[in-house]
Amino acid sequence: MTIKSFQEKTIEQWKKEYPVLKAVADANEVFWANPDYGENVGASPLKAENIADAAERLQRFAPYIAKVFPETAETNGIIESPLISIPNMQNHLENKYEVKIEGSMLLKCDSHLPISGSIKARGGIYEVLKHAEGLAVQAGMLSYSDDYTILDSEKFKSFFSEYSIAVGSTGNLGLSIGIMSAQLGFKVSVHMSADAKKWKKDLLCEKGVMVIEYQSDYSKAVEEGRRQAGEDPNCHFIDDEKSCDLFLGYAVAASRLKKQLDKQGIAVDKDHPLFVYLPCGVGGGPGGITFGLKEEFGEYVHCFFAEPTHSPCFLIGQATGLHDQISVQDFGLDNRTDADGLAVGRASGFVGKTIGHMLSGCYTVEDGRLYSLLREAADTENIFLEPSAVAGFYGPVQLCGQPAGQEYLQKQNLQQSVKNGTHIIWATGGSMVPKDIMEEYYQKG
Repeated sequence: MTIKSFQEKTIEQWKKEYPVLKAVADANEVFWANPDYGENVGASPLKAENIADAAERLQRFAPYIAKVFPETAETNGIIESPLISIPNMQNHLENKYEVKIEGSMLLKCDSHLPISGSIKARGGIYEVLKHAEGLAVQAGMLSYSDDYTILDSEKFKSFFSEYSIAVGSTGNLGLSIGIMSAQLGFKVSVHMSADAKKWKKDLLCEKGVMVIEYQSDYSKAVEEGRRQAGEDPNCHFIDDEKSCDLFLGYAVAASRLKKQLDKQGIAVDKDHPLFVYLPCGVGGGPGGITFGLKEEFGEYVHCFFAEPTHSPCFLIGQATGLHDQISVQDFGLDNRTDADGLAVGRASGFVGKTIGHMLSGCYTVEDGRLYSLLREAADTENIFLEPSAVAGFYGPVQLCGQPAGQEYLQKQNLQQSVKNGTHIIWATGGSMVPKDIMEEYYQKG
């Protein structure tokens, strides 16, 4: 990188000016409160009505989803996950880390979303559905008032087979897009980085998806996927770094979460703040959810992103203000982590600029701690998650136990109301992990 792209600062100058970046470069665990949180940065191109439009589209597709994926019949074709209380894990974390976690702790089980078993089922499946709808409507084969179960036919599969979909992925996004695209009839290719798990590649191949592997990391897989798709006018590239549709698919989660909280009698207001902890890779999933939550709850929700110590791309992008113009490798980090969904060296500039002022902060977690948290969630709550999905558990410990966390609470006048607050750990994947692999994860923990 040139000095100019670092805004006339060398890496050493960045580290000197922002001590947290020195700790980040040393691969230490850190908690960083965003100094720009709540700043007025001008109007976003995305609005609440864009989220509503996405929710309506998912409703139109619900009958089709219920038909072709019977596991969604119980929710009438709506792809949604449970919100459950985890008091045993909360007590365990308090005892282990000798910290009082004020308020109650819940788990948002996107790890158990139907079809592809991860948070990516929200954005990934949504973008595939939107693309399919657009093609079919444009061809005069579908109208918005139709019963979308007609899509489950040889006529439509034959039509969609003339088109292809491509994506670059570390694993879970590829699964969501691959499974949904293949079901509709699209030709689909997933460009996967070296750190993607073998079982995810194997499952995609079983579904008839073309998997293209790279020895380098996520950024290279996306770059190559984007380049190859650009050569085919009938190929739609789903761009995890830049896609508004992916982002909006994730954002729909917020209004559904509000209904779940209402049903459980959990208030979110000035006296009852909501704290949400989201594992973060390139930023699309947690960014979209944060955008939706801010539309739904405003200043009463506080979102924190969790990243591996070797791949804290979003923290670096936000702390420097350089977003996608800087990478973890620029700080000497190797971007190697067992949390494959979070193994991203460069954050999405689109997401960083859209939600940077909505983000309360970021924190980092060592791989060894992820495995411990994985085992502890299994032992205390009988919930089995993949390594990247447990990163959220360390958030309340950091917020309530670290000086930087206490400073954030003080600055936001939350020292008293946090006692009546709710902490939501967003579990992002795990239910699709084969039993023998999950046992290996558990034993490692």
